[in-house]
Amino acid sequence: MSGSLQQRYKDEAIPALVKQFGYPNSMDIPRVSKIVVNIGLGEALQNPKAVDAAVGDLAAITGQKPVTTKAKRSIAQFHLRTGNTIGARVTLRGDRMWDFLERLTRLALPRIRDFHGVPAKSFDGRGNYSLGLREQLAFPEIEYDKVDRLRGLEISIVTTAKTDEESKRLLELLGMPFAV
Repeated sequence: MSGSLQQRYKDEAIPALVKQFGYPNSMDIPRVSKIVVNIGLGEALQNPKAVDAAVGDLAAITGQKPVTTKAKRSIAQFHLRTGNTIGARVTLRGDRMWDFLERLTRLALPRIRDFHGVPAKSFDGRGNYSLGLREQLAFPEIEYDKVDRLRGLEISIVTTAKTDEESKRLLELLGMPFAV
């Protein structure tokens, strides 16, 4: 399964991008370099089991062991101290990245209720795209009965594109359903 989206990138996306933007060098053609999936865990301060549940969900979704993220500084209003665990994240590269991107565009996004496409304005100006999901249930790997509570997750797709326009075209060619 991991080869089909990568093959589509080679067969369809590269020629289309070269035709549209006219890259002189094959190394200039934008590509997806990594995908970072992140879950923020504000509730972990009161509920230490939340970290284990989120780590388990993230591992099931991505097929890779997540790294927990710690607070860099203390914030009194949030009862937060430096070193507290406040999230979990996974950085995907290579075959796992292509596999995850394919499952995201073909399985997870269409399963979201009232889904009309992902926002086209979530680019950062340097060709990277971020997308937030309200719940982890969009992924078929998550079993509804085993979920202790819904958690949102953030997906950042990092590309080598120099502009948002190039990055958007790359993601469109890879099947990202942008809202009109």
